Amino acid sequence: MLNVSRGPLREGMSALSILGIVNIRQGDGTYITDLDATQLLEPMGFVVDLQGQGDARHIHTVRRLLECEAARLAATRITNDALHQTRQLLDEAARIVGQTAQDHTRIIEIDIAFHRTIATHTDNPVLIGLIEAFAGRTVRERLWRSLHEDGADRRTHEEHVAIWQALAAHDPERARIRMANHLAGVEESLQGLPDHGDVLPEASRTAIP
Repeated sequence: MLNVSRGPLREGMSALSILGIVNIRQGDGTYITDLDATQLLEPMGFVVDLQGQGDARHIHTVRRLLECEAARLAATRITNDALHQTRQLLDEAARIVGQTAQDHTRIIEIDIAFHRTIATHTDNPVLIGLIEAFAGRTVRERLWRSLHEDGADRRTHEEHVAIWQALAAHDPERARIRMANHLAGVEESLQGLPDHGDVLPEASRTAIP
């Protein structure tokens, strides 16, 4: 009906699941979550405007500019509660990375949550909205890197810990530099990103018949 092959469809549904727009229930179906319309339309409208305006590498270059500034601002404003919650996420990521069969989808969810927490603590709604929009635009690239680059999840975790340490020390310049180093590595990884293809883990493929 949609004239779309199963690979891109599965990939798109997994991305929507990670963003919290749909809930994929194994063996039961896929459901739209209870979202306020403005929560969905505002960031998605910005993402639509980005379609056709450069490839993933261009998107990540702009993302780096935004998120480095976000880390710098958040270092002076992040709360102890947020630091504690983020540390718990990083501890969960460490456990997943240490497993033989990794949950790549959960790794990406933690990745997005980590960066979202930093953005939230800039106290700048425009910057938060922009970073949220770019998060949605980069889910496929995050999945591809997690699945196909050896050691990518472990490196991402270690870099996140380094950023967290700078935030916990309330050191704006160190937080900015560590975020820059982290995202530079991500951009370098994208040199091998294919233009098309099914990049999802096998577990995610079973969610859509």
